[in-house]
Amino acid sequence: MNDAARRGETRPGRHQSGSVIGLSPEAAGAPLPDDPSRTLPVRCPLPGPFATATAVQPATAGRWSASIHPGWDIAGNANGGYLLAVAARALAGATGRPDPVTVTAHYLSPGQPGSVRIAAQVLKEGRRFATGTATMFSGARPLLAVLGTFGDLSQAEGPELVEGAPPELPPPGQCVRLHPAGTFPPPFMGRVDLRLHPDDAAFATGRQSGHALMRGWFRLPGDEPVDSLALLCAVDAFPPTAFNARLPVAWTPTVELTAHVRASPAPGWLRCRFSTRFVTAGFLEEDGEVWDSTGRLVGQSRQLALVPRN
Repeated sequence: MNDAARRGETRPGRHQSGSVIGLSPEAAGAPLPDDPSRTLPVRCPLPGPFATATAVQPATAGRWSASIHPGWDIAGNANGGYLLAVAARALAGATGRPDPVTVTAHYLSPGQPGSVRIAAQVLKEGRRFATGTATMFSGARPLLAVLGTFGDLSQAEGPELVEGAPPELPPPGQCVRLHPAGTFPPPFMGRVDLRLHPDDAAFATGRQSGHALMRGWFRLPGDEPVDSLALLCAVDAFPPTAFNARLPVAWTPTVELTAHVRASPAPGWLRCRFSTRFVTAGFLEEDGEVWDSTGRLVGQSRQLALVPRN
């Protein structure tokens, strides 16, 4: 317990029981404070489907409640980036820091629609960053365990060296949008607006490119803002790179996913590139880059995934 807690004070930015993190107080059904300076911090003043589907509710000390919403799944199991965003929102509330800087998730069990609880613990608080852990449970079954460092990216600054560039892509209207159609494309594709580079989308018709590569555009439907938490969903939104590698692979379940958030994205489309270089011993890695509409690198990711046996 820190000194402020002993004195009964609340750390600025910490969320107290009764507020719904991810929704404005009006949308959450909570009364507005009389004192405007005590207004609850929120991620999205005009919440859309993503903010609603990732909202968390403080319960008891170190405990949060949430729901896995229908439609964010792939073959009945919730998308890993979506689950990570829910857990990270609880950690953002626990640490009082709005932005994930680096988060690592280990996936323990598939998640299906329904209520979940999140146990969060702050391990270290500093002037710029706070680090904590979160474990999401469905009943007694753990779904994922997260370790993350959080901060305020609006205050981030420093020298820059960028030896890379956004992927070259045709305009979004000339790329291939994936619409949900039963098992594939999965229902999750109806929750995001994803446009694949035509060269990388041909796998859907059995014409793999031969390169373990996926490129394309990403945004949330209805002009919902993509904030630093939504980036955690974006880095796991694209079809597996192995689909273009001419390998007998139907899906690649994620074992571990790490995301680095470099900046909050500017409004507009995100350019994304995901690639794999090594498929060995039943595993593959997938490295991702996400660039915003200004051409700024806003996110990176690496995940280790299984290559299921035939």
